[in-house]
Amino acid sequence: QVQLVESGGGLVQAGGSLRLSCAASGLTFSTYAMGWFRQAPGKEREFVAAVTGRGGSTVNGDSLKGRFTISRDNAKATVYLQMNSLKPEDTAIYYCAAGLGTYGLPKSFDYWGQGTQVTVSS
Repeated sequence: QVQLVESGGGLVQAGGSLRLSCAASGLTFSTYAMGWFRQAPGKEREFVAAVTGRGGSTVNGDSLKGRFTISRDNAKATVYLQMNSLKPEDTAIYYCAAGLGTYGLPKSFDYWGQGTQVTVSS
């Protein structure tokens, strides 16, 4: 049974930082690409960043690329999202997801975590 458990969310002031973690179990972690998505109230889910099983990463959009970094530790079966210079518009529930992809990103992600709330106050 695949499980993805996010942690690290919380309340932070604008300009602050948070690091989200997602611990995976029940899968061969290094063969899965891992992604972070977010969903703000009243908005559709948005792709944030992803990293292949071998560590090739991508971050969505110019507004995030200079502030968010995705990384993974295959030995710990954990993926991270480092978020710096947070803005109120980053407020959302952040979800971790997994999909097969050792060297590339999948077309869709098969497994999802429960999400962790990130709230950025102005």
